[in-house]
Amino acid sequence: MAKFDRYVLSQLLVLFGFFALVLVAIFWINRAVVLFDRLIGDGQTALVFLEFTALGLPSLIATVLPIATFAASVYVTNRMTTDSELTVLQATGTGPWRLARPVLVFGICVALFMATLSNILVPMAQSQLKEREQEIAQNFTARLLTEGTFLHPTKQVTFYTRVIDTDGILRDVFVSDRRNPDQGIIYTAAEAYLLRNGETTTLIMVDGLAQRLERDGLRLATAKFADFSFDISGLMRTETVQSLNIRNTTTPALLANWTSLGAQSGQSAGALAEEVHARFARPLFCITAALIGFTTLLIGGFSRFGVWREIVFAFGLLVLLDGIRGTLSSQVEDNSKLWMLLYLPTLAGALIAALMLWHASNPAWRARLLRRRAAA
Repeated sequence: MAKFDRYVLSQLLVLFGFFALVLVAIFWINRAVVLFDRLIGDGQTALVFLEFTALGLPSLIATVLPIATFAASVYVTNRMTTDSELTVLQATGTGPWRLARPVLVFGICVALFMATLSNILVPMAQSQLKEREQEIAQNFTARLLTEGTFLHPTKQVTFYTRVIDTDGILRDVFVSDRRNPDQGIIYTAAEAYLLRNGETTTLIMVDGLAQRLERDGLRLATAKFADFSFDISGLMRTETVQSLNIRNTTTPALLANWTSLGAQSGQSAGALAEEVHARFARPLFCITAALIGFTTLLIGGFSRFGVWREIVFAFGLLVLLDGIRGTLSSQVEDNSKLWMLLYLPTLAGALIAALMLWHASNPAWRARLLRRRAAA
Protein backbone atom coordinates (compact mmCIF):
# COMPACT_ATOMS: atom_id res chain seq x y z
CA MET A 1 0.00 0.00 0.00
CA ALA A 2 1.35 3.42 -1.01
CA LYS A 3 2.16 6.12 1.54
CA PHE A 4 -0.82 8.15 0.33
CA ASP A 5 -3.17 5.23 0.94
CA ARG A 6 -1.78 4.62 4.43
CA TYR A 7 -2.01 8.31 5.26
CA VAL A 8 -5.65 8.68 4.15
CA LEU A 9 -6.65 5.34 5.70
CA SER A 10 -5.12 6.30 9.05
CA GLN A 11 -6.99 9.61 8.99
CA LEU A 12 -10.25 7.87 8.16
CA LEU A 13 -9.85 5.26 10.89
CA VAL A 14 -8.99 7.86 13.55
CA LEU A 15 -11.98 10.04 12.69
CA PHE A 16 -14.18 6.96 12.40
CA GLY A 17 -13.25 5.92 15.92
CA PHE A 18 -13.96 9.42 17.21
CA PHE A 19 -17.39 9.72 15.57
CA ALA A 20 -18.33 6.17 16.56
CA LEU A 21 -17.39 6.88 20.18
CA VAL A 22 -19.40 10.11 20.25
CA LEU A 23 -22.49 8.55 18.64
CA VAL A 24 -22.36 5.48 20.89
CA ALA A 25 -22.10 7.74 23.94
CA ILE A 26 -25.11 9.81 22.84
CA PHE A 27 -27.30 6.80 22.10
CA TRP A 28 -26.08 5.00 25.22
CA ILE A 29 -27.02 7.89 27.52
CA ASN A 30 -30.56 7.96 26.12
CA ARG A 31 -30.99 4.23 26.66
CA ALA A 32 -29.15 4.10 29.97
CA VAL A 33 -31.51 6.57 31.63
CA VAL A 34 -34.54 4.39 30.89
CA LEU A 35 -32.69 1.17 31.70
CA PHE A 36 -31.34 2.52 34.97
CA ASP A 37 -34.78 3.69 36.10
CA ARG A 38 -36.36 0.34 35.24
CA LEU A 39 -33.72 -1.91 36.82
CA ILE A 40 -32.98 0.12 39.94
CA GLY A 41 -36.70 0.73 40.40
CA ASP A 42 -37.23 -3.04 40.42
CA GLY A 43 -34.68 -3.47 43.17
CA GLN A 44 -31.71 -4.58 41.05
CA THR A 45 -28.13 -3.64 41.81
CA ALA A 46 -25.78 -1.42 39.85
CA LEU A 47 -23.88 -4.51 38.68
CA VAL A 48 -27.00 -5.76 36.91
CA PHE A 49 -27.33 -2.37 35.24
CA LEU A 50 -23.72 -2.53 34.03
CA GLU A 51 -24.25 -6.07 32.77
CA PHE A 52 -27.33 -5.09 30.78
CA THR A 53 -25.49 -2.07 29.39
CA ALA A 54 -22.55 -4.19 28.24
CA LEU A 55 -24.84 -6.72 26.56
CA GLY A 56 -26.66 -3.94 24.70
CA LEU A 57 -23.49 -2.28 23.39
CA PRO A 58 -22.88 -4.59 20.35
CA SER A 59 -26.31 -3.82 18.93
CA LEU A 60 -25.83 -0.12 19.62
CA ILE A 61 -22.42 -0.07 17.95
CA ALA A 62 -23.78 -1.85 14.86
CA THR A 63 -26.51 0.80 14.61
CA VAL A 64 -24.14 3.79 14.54
CA LEU A 65 -21.38 2.32 12.33
CA PRO A 66 -22.84 3.45 8.95
CA ILE A 67 -23.34 6.99 10.30
CA ALA A 68 -19.82 7.10 11.71
CA THR A 69 -18.42 5.78 8.42
CA PHE A 70 -20.17 8.49 6.42
CA ALA A 71 -19.16 11.23 8.89
CA ALA A 72 -15.48 10.19 8.83
CA SER A 73 -15.42 10.07 5.03
CA VAL A 74 -17.01 13.52 4.72
CA TYR A 75 -14.81 15.12 7.37
CA VAL A 76 -11.51 13.78 5.98
CA THR A 77 -12.43 14.68 2.39
CA ASN A 78 -13.45 18.18 3.42
CA ARG A 79 -10.26 18.71 5.42
CA MET A 80 -8.04 17.48 2.59
CA THR A 81 -9.86 19.76 0.17
CA THR A 82 -9.55 22.76 2.48
CA ASP A 83 -5.82 22.08 3.00
CA SER A 84 -5.39 21.75 -0.80
CA GLU A 85 -4.05 18.21 -0.43
CA LEU A 86 -6.47 16.83 -2.98
CA THR A 87 -5.73 19.75 -5.29
CA VAL A 88 -1.99 19.00 -5.20
CA LEU A 89 -2.60 15.31 -5.84
CA GLN A 90 -4.88 16.03 -8.77
CA ALA A 91 -2.32 18.49 -10.19
CA THR A 92 0.32 15.74 -10.15
CA GLY A 93 -1.91 13.51 -12.25
CA THR A 94 -3.67 11.45 -9.56
CA GLY A 95 -7.13 10.64 -10.87
CA PRO A 96 -10.38 10.38 -8.87
CA TRP A 97 -10.42 6.58 -9.11
CA ARG A 98 -6.95 6.45 -7.55
CA LEU A 99 -7.99 8.89 -4.83
CA ALA A 100 -11.01 6.74 -3.97
CA ARG A 101 -8.92 3.60 -3.33
CA PRO A 102 -8.10 4.28 0.37
CA VAL A 103 -11.74 5.23 0.95
CA LEU A 104 -12.81 1.89 -0.55
CA VAL A 105 -10.33 0.04 1.69
CA PHE A 106 -11.68 1.97 4.67
CA GLY A 107 -15.25 0.97 3.80
CA ILE A 108 -14.23 -2.67 3.48
CA CYS A 109 -12.52 -2.59 6.90
CA VAL A 110 -15.64 -1.16 8.53
CA ALA A 111 -17.83 -3.67 6.67
CA LEU A 112 -15.76 -6.59 7.98
CA PHE A 113 -16.01 -5.24 11.52
CA MET A 114 -19.76 -4.74 11.23
CA ALA A 115 -20.17 -8.21 9.66
CA THR A 116 -18.53 -9.71 12.74
CA LEU A 117 -20.91 -7.77 14.95
CA SER A 118 -24.06 -8.56 12.95
CA ASN A 119 -23.40 -12.26 12.42
CA ILE A 120 -21.83 -13.30 15.72
CA LEU A 121 -21.48 -10.77 18.52
CA VAL A 122 -24.90 -9.10 18.37
CA PRO A 123 -26.92 -12.39 18.29
CA MET A 124 -24.84 -13.81 21.15
CA ALA A 125 -25.28 -10.66 23.24
CA GLN A 126 -29.02 -10.51 22.53
CA SER A 127 -29.42 -14.17 23.48
CA GLN A 128 -27.60 -13.64 26.77
CA LEU A 129 -29.60 -10.47 27.41
CA LYS A 130 -32.86 -12.33 26.88
CA GLU A 131 -31.84 -15.01 29.37
CA ARG A 132 -30.91 -12.43 31.98
CA GLU A 133 -34.22 -10.61 31.49
CA GLN A 134 -36.09 -13.85 32.14
CA GLU A 135 -34.00 -14.54 35.24
CA ILE A 136 -34.69 -11.08 36.61
CA ALA A 137 -38.38 -11.36 35.79
CA GLN A 138 -38.46 -14.54 37.90
CA ASN A 139 -36.53 -12.92 40.77
CA PHE A 140 -39.63 -11.75 42.59
CA THR A 141 -37.83 -11.34 45.90
CA ALA A 142 -35.62 -8.54 44.57
CA ARG A 143 -38.66 -6.68 43.29
CA LEU A 144 -40.29 -6.79 46.72
CA LEU A 145 -37.22 -5.37 48.45
CA THR A 146 -38.06 -1.79 47.50
CA GLU A 147 -39.07 0.40 50.36
CA GLY A 148 -41.52 3.28 50.29
CA THR A 149 -43.10 2.29 46.95
CA PHE A 150 -46.37 0.59 46.07
CA LEU A 151 -45.43 -2.39 43.92
CA HIS A 152 -47.74 -4.43 41.68
CA PRO A 153 -46.28 -7.90 41.04
CA THR A 154 -49.54 -8.73 39.25
CA LYS A 155 -52.66 -6.76 38.43
CA GLN A 156 -54.47 -8.32 41.41
CA VAL A 157 -51.76 -7.95 44.06
CA THR A 158 -50.31 -4.77 45.63
CA PHE A 159 -47.34 -4.76 48.03
CA TYR A 160 -45.86 -1.99 50.18
CA THR A 161 -43.28 -1.79 52.95
CA ARG A 162 -42.31 1.42 54.66
CA VAL A 163 -38.69 0.59 55.42
CA ILE A 164 -36.29 -2.38 55.25
CA ASP A 165 -33.81 -2.85 58.08
CA THR A 166 -30.20 -3.84 57.53
CA ASP A 167 -30.98 -7.33 58.86
CA GLY A 168 -33.69 -7.85 56.20
CA ILE A 169 -36.77 -7.21 58.35
CA LEU A 170 -39.61 -5.48 56.51
CA ARG A 171 -41.37 -2.85 58.65
CA ASP A 172 -45.02 -1.77 58.26
CA VAL A 173 -46.09 -4.13 55.49
CA PHE A 174 -49.23 -3.79 53.39
CA VAL A 175 -50.51 -6.54 51.05
CA SER A 176 -53.69 -6.35 48.98
CA ASP A 177 -54.80 -9.68 47.44
CA ARG A 178 -57.59 -9.40 44.84
CA ARG A 179 -56.99 -12.61 42.93
CA ASN A 180 -60.26 -14.14 44.12
CA PRO A 181 -63.10 -12.41 42.22
CA ASP A 182 -65.54 -13.12 45.09
CA GLN A 183 -63.53 -11.48 47.83
CA GLY A 184 -60.62 -9.13 48.47
CA ILE A 185 -58.20 -9.45 51.37
CA ILE A 186 -55.91 -6.79 52.84
CA TYR A 187 -53.07 -7.77 55.17
CA THR A 188 -51.22 -5.27 57.34
CA ALA A 189 -48.37 -6.22 59.65
CA ALA A 190 -45.85 -4.47 61.88
CA GLU A 191 -43.01 -6.51 60.39
CA ALA A 192 -42.44 -9.33 57.93
CA TYR A 193 -39.75 -11.72 56.70
CA LEU A 194 -39.08 -13.31 53.33
CA LEU A 195 -38.23 -17.01 53.56
CA ARG A 196 -37.09 -19.07 50.57
CA ASN A 197 -37.24 -22.87 50.60
CA GLY A 198 -36.18 -24.29 47.27
CA GLU A 199 -38.70 -23.10 44.69
CA THR A 200 -41.10 -21.80 47.35
CA THR A 201 -41.00 -18.21 48.64
CA THR A 202 -43.10 -17.29 51.69
CA LEU A 203 -43.80 -13.93 53.28
CA ILE A 204 -44.07 -14.33 57.08
CA MET A 205 -46.05 -11.44 58.59
CA VAL A 206 -45.95 -10.80 62.37
CA ASP A 207 -48.39 -8.86 64.58
CA GLY A 208 -50.87 -7.89 61.91
CA LEU A 209 -54.48 -7.60 60.82
CA ALA A 210 -56.37 -9.34 58.00
CA GLN A 211 -59.45 -7.71 56.50
CA ARG A 212 -61.63 -9.75 54.13
CA LEU A 213 -64.36 -8.10 52.06
CA GLU A 214 -67.09 -10.36 50.65
CA ARG A 215 -68.20 -8.79 47.39
CA ASP A 216 -71.58 -10.52 47.61
CA GLY A 217 -73.33 -8.48 50.27
CA LEU A 218 -70.30 -6.27 51.00
CA ARG A 219 -69.59 -7.93 54.34
CA LEU A 220 -66.29 -7.11 56.03
CA ALA A 221 -64.56 -9.55 58.40
CA THR A 222 -61.40 -8.71 60.34
CA ALA A 223 -59.00 -10.92 62.25
CA LYS A 224 -55.83 -10.15 64.17
CA PHE A 225 -52.92 -12.58 63.94
CA ALA A 226 -49.64 -13.03 65.75
CA ASP A 227 -47.97 -14.50 62.68
CA PHE A 228 -49.26 -15.40 59.23
CA SER A 229 -47.58 -16.97 56.20
CA PHE A 230 -48.42 -15.70 52.72
CA ASP A 231 -47.22 -17.86 49.83
CA ILE A 232 -45.97 -15.62 47.03
CA SER A 233 -44.62 -18.41 44.83
CA GLY A 234 -47.70 -18.20 42.63
CA LEU A 235 -46.88 -14.59 41.86
CA MET A 236 -43.50 -15.42 40.42
CA ARG A 237 -43.34 -15.59 36.65
CA THR A 238 -41.74 -18.94 35.91
CA GLU A 239 -42.70 -19.27 32.30
CA THR A 240 -39.88 -19.26 29.79
CA VAL A 241 -39.86 -18.64 26.09
CA GLN A 242 -39.70 -22.01 24.40
CA SER A 243 -39.65 -20.87 20.79
CA LEU A 244 -36.37 -20.05 19.09
CA ASN A 245 -35.72 -16.40 18.32
CA ILE A 246 -33.84 -16.10 15.03
CA ARG A 247 -32.54 -12.63 15.95
CA ASN A 248 -30.72 -14.15 18.93
CA THR A 249 -29.13 -16.93 16.85
CA THR A 250 -25.75 -16.57 15.18
CA THR A 251 -25.55 -16.79 11.40
CA PRO A 252 -23.58 -20.10 11.34
CA ALA A 253 -26.29 -21.67 13.51
CA LEU A 254 -29.01 -20.28 11.22
CA LEU A 255 -27.33 -21.64 8.10
CA ALA A 256 -26.67 -25.03 9.71
CA ASN A 257 -30.32 -25.53 10.78
CA TRP A 258 -32.08 -23.69 7.97
CA THR A 259 -34.68 -26.38 7.27
CA SER A 260 -35.77 -26.85 10.88
CA LEU A 261 -35.68 -23.22 11.96
CA GLY A 262 -39.11 -22.44 10.57
CA ALA A 263 -40.85 -24.89 12.88
CA GLN A 264 -38.67 -24.07 15.91
CA SER A 265 -39.04 -20.30 15.68
CA GLY A 266 -42.49 -20.04 14.15
CA GLN A 267 -41.13 -17.66 11.51
CA SER A 268 -41.83 -17.83 7.80
CA ALA A 269 -39.19 -18.56 5.17
CA GLY A 270 -39.28 -14.91 4.15
CA ALA A 271 -38.49 -13.75 7.70
CA LEU A 272 -35.55 -16.16 7.86
CA ALA A 273 -34.22 -15.00 4.49
CA GLU A 274 -34.61 -11.34 5.45
CA GLU A 275 -32.78 -11.84 8.77
CA VAL A 276 -29.83 -13.73 7.25
CA HIS A 277 -29.30 -11.57 4.17
CA ALA A 278 -29.79 -8.33 6.12
CA ARG A 279 -26.80 -9.31 8.25
CA PHE A 280 -24.68 -9.22 5.08
CA ALA A 281 -26.42 -6.30 3.36
CA ARG A 282 -25.98 -3.89 6.29
CA PRO A 283 -22.16 -4.25 6.43
CA LEU A 284 -21.92 -3.80 2.65
CA PHE A 285 -23.90 -0.59 3.01
CA CYS A 286 -20.99 0.86 5.03
CA ILE A 287 -18.84 0.70 1.87
CA THR A 288 -21.48 2.66 0.00
CA ALA A 289 -21.70 5.23 2.80
CA ALA A 290 -17.95 5.85 2.69
CA LEU A 291 -17.85 6.17 -1.11
CA ILE A 292 -20.85 8.48 -1.31
CA GLY A 293 -19.40 10.79 1.33
CA PHE A 294 -16.11 10.99 -0.59
CA THR A 295 -17.36 11.27 -4.18
CA THR A 296 -20.05 13.86 -3.42
CA LEU A 297 -17.51 16.28 -1.97
CA LEU A 298 -14.98 15.43 -4.70
CA ILE A 299 -17.21 16.57 -7.55
CA GLY A 300 -18.28 19.64 -5.58
CA GLY A 301 -14.89 21.27 -5.92
CA PHE A 302 -13.72 24.31 -4.01
CA SER A 303 -16.18 26.99 -2.92
CA ARG A 304 -15.77 30.03 -0.68
CA PHE A 305 -19.20 29.24 0.77
CA GLY A 306 -18.08 25.82 2.00
CA VAL A 307 -19.32 22.36 1.12
CA TRP A 308 -22.46 22.27 3.24
CA ARG A 309 -24.65 21.83 0.14
CA GLU A 310 -22.71 18.75 -0.95
CA ILE A 311 -22.83 17.37 2.60
CA VAL A 312 -26.60 17.86 2.80
CA PHE A 313 -27.02 16.24 -0.62
CA ALA A 314 -24.85 13.25 0.36
CA PHE A 315 -26.68 12.81 3.66
CA GLY A 316 -30.07 13.03 1.94
CA LEU A 317 -28.96 10.45 -0.61
CA LEU A 318 -27.83 8.13 2.17
CA VAL A 319 -31.12 8.51 4.03
CA LEU A 320 -33.03 7.80 0.81
CA LEU A 321 -31.09 4.59 0.18
CA ASP A 322 -31.55 3.47 3.78
CA GLY A 323 -35.29 4.18 3.56
CA ILE A 324 -35.51 2.07 0.41
CA ARG A 325 -33.73 -0.74 2.24
CA GLY A 326 -36.36 -0.66 4.99
CA THR A 327 -39.15 -0.86 2.41
CA LEU A 328 -37.56 -3.78 0.59
CA SER A 329 -37.22 -5.74 3.85
CA SER A 330 -41.00 -6.11 4.09
CA GLN A 331 -41.08 -7.38 0.51
CA VAL A 332 -38.53 -10.08 1.31
CA GLU A 333 -40.47 -11.13 4.42
CA ASP A 334 -43.51 -11.75 2.22
CA ASN A 335 -41.55 -13.65 -0.45
CA SER A 336 -38.21 -15.25 0.38
CA LYS A 337 -37.30 -15.52 -3.33
CA LEU A 338 -36.84 -11.75 -3.43
CA TRP A 339 -33.84 -11.82 -1.08
CA MET A 340 -31.65 -10.13 -3.71
CA LEU A 341 -33.63 -6.91 -3.21
CA LEU A 342 -31.87 -6.40 0.12
CA TYR A 343 -28.62 -5.73 -1.75
CA LEU A 344 -30.23 -3.28 -4.16
CA PRO A 345 -29.60 -0.11 -2.05
CA THR A 346 -25.92 -1.03 -1.74
CA LEU A 347 -25.60 -1.66 -5.47
CA ALA A 348 -27.49 1.54 -6.27
CA GLY A 349 -25.24 3.54 -3.97
CA ALA A 350 -22.12 1.97 -5.48
CA LEU A 351 -23.39 2.80 -8.96
CA ILE A 352 -24.05 6.42 -7.98
CA ALA A 353 -20.55 6.68 -6.50
CA ALA A 354 -19.06 5.20 -9.69
CA LEU A 355 -20.96 7.72 -11.84
CA MET A 356 -19.68 10.56 -9.65
CA LEU A 357 -16.09 9.30 -10.02
CA TRP A 358 -16.51 9.02 -13.77
CA HIS A 359 -17.94 12.52 -13.82
CA ALA A 360 -14.97 13.84 -11.83
CA SER A 361 -12.42 12.04 -14.07
CA ASN A 362 -13.87 13.48 -17.29
CA PRO A 363 -13.62 17.28 -17.01
CA ALA A 364 -13.66 17.62 -20.81
CA TRP A 365 -17.14 16.10 -20.87
CA ARG A 366 -18.30 18.68 -18.34
CA ALA A 367 -16.76 21.51 -20.37
CA ARG A 368 -18.52 20.34 -23.55
CA LEU A 369 -21.81 20.09 -21.64
CA LEU A 370 -21.39 23.64 -20.34
CA ARG A 371 -20.62 24.95 -23.83
CA ARG A 372 -23.71 23.26 -25.22
CA ARG A 373 -25.85 24.82 -22.49
CA ALA A 374 -24.34 28.24 -23.20
CA ALA A 375 -25.00 27.86 -26.92
CA ALA A 376 -28.57 26.78 -26.30
